[in-house]
Amino acid sequence: MTIADSKRIELEAAVFRRLVDHLKKRTDVQNIDLMNLAGFCRNCLSNWYREAAEAAGLDVTREDSRQRVYGMPYEDWKARYQREATPEQTEKLAVTHPEGHKH
Repeated sequence: MTIADSKRIELEAAVFRRLVDHLKKRTDVQNIDLMNLAGFCRNCLSNWYREAAEAAGLDVTREDSRQRVYGMPYEDWKARYQREATPEQTEKLAVTHPEGHKH
């Protein structure tokens, strides 16, 4: 099946929006869980969003891109939903990302 570039971009954008909406609803899923299971987290998505915007010549701040992904200012999300990582989560992150995970 061949899909025109414009339609492919439209579909990919819809998938991205659905993923972001899903993650906004799943506040019980911590970023460290996402990193340990999938190798990326909400902060990664916000960084990728900002990088894509910059590549398109747009000035999107880190805070703007995080608000797009989190649905609120990042500091508000952290205060409401982020829990302290368990020793097990931290140990697993050290194994899955021995180089560390930096944002």
